[in-house]
Amino acid sequence: MEILWVLMALAMLAAVLVPLLRRRRGAVGLVPPGHPDAADPANYGFAREEELDIRMPGPDHDLLEVLDLVQRTQDYRGAQQLLAGTEAEGERRWQRVQAFAGAASLELAQRPGGVGETPGGQWLRVWRAEAPKDAGGAAVQAEFLVQQAWRTATPGTDEFRIIMEEAKEACSQAALLAPGDPIPYIVELSVARGLGYPREEFEQLWLKILDRAPNHMGAHLTALHYWCEKWHGSRDLAYSFAEAAAARAPQGSLLAAMPLFAVFEHLPEVNMVRGFYQSEVVTKAVHGALHAVHSARPDDPMQAHVRHLLVFFLVRGERWAEAMNQLIVIDGHVGALPWTLSHDPAAEFAVYRALAVAGYEANGGSPATLPH
Repeated sequence: MEILWVLMALAMLAAVLVPLLRRRRGAVGLVPPGHPDAADPANYGFAREEELDIRMPGPDHDLLEVLDLVQRTQDYRGAQQLLAGTEAEGERRWQRVQAFAGAASLELAQRPGGVGETPGGQWLRVWRAEAPKDAGGAAVQAEFLVQQAWRTATPGTDEFRIIMEEAKEACSQAALLAPGDPIPYIVELSVARGLGYPREEFEQLWLKILDRAPNHMGAHLTALHYWCEKWHGSRDLAYSFAEAAAARAPQGSLLAAMPLFAVFEHLPEVNMVRGFYQSEVVTKAVHGALHAVHSARPDDPMQAHVRHLLVFFLVRGERWAEAMNQLIVIDGHVGALPWTLSHDPAAEFAVYRALAVAGYEANGGSPATLPH
């Protein structure tokens, strides 16, 4: 959704970039007031736009190596071994399941197959055929079907419903293969959103996840999408869900950042003026997210998700130095909200990064003053 252009006071034009805010769930444009290279992100060691990795929110070298091997050789066994060696309850296994499913889905989109042609993602079909009892492959297949439904069909159509019903059955099969694994149930959260589970059925599903992984950030983010989709028009339920998760978050948990994601999910419903990003509701949510990333383990794979969203809000709130502090941690990877909602995530991220650099330098900052 496009929003109004926000023009800053003329007195500021000589000092800072003017944000051209065009909203389509996170899009933004840029009008530089002077020379386009006046504030160069490269001076801070940031990656060039064409070097930004859109596949993941942050680095996972083992995953990238295996994913490259699988796609190059079309041999699924590397993916099978990696998932088998990844802790079932942790965030990283969930991200890896999503990555393998996404890779197979994108391959199929690029090579749908035809007469005499092998369709893309064949390695996943072989995986399921040769190892039908493998829990990792079953989870990837379920997530693959969910992504196919959202990618190729229109919600509400028979085609969409049929694929989602198939995904629901795949979730049940995956759950039987690994009774203690929360991932099949987390995948089913997306099915619940797509098929519009009644609230009672959703809550039964949610209890199964809480029994297995009560502090799983990925599960909470997926559940938040259900509340926003199912109960559209009532922000209270989504906010209540996010705030309850933050309130019960143990020390060091990134669940304290959940309210910021709830605010982001409902941005189309609020007044998109510059002052909103400096309002009490946003300021409180941003502070909670900042506290979360500062308290979390450095190796928590969900940190990057929170930091990417923080960049969005900190830039919109003109908190340039704090935005730069996040950028030096996450730069190089852009596979996260809000950038993935754009048709060109790398370009979207690069615009916000340029705004942060320009605002930082307009207020006396430089590469020498930025802590690393």
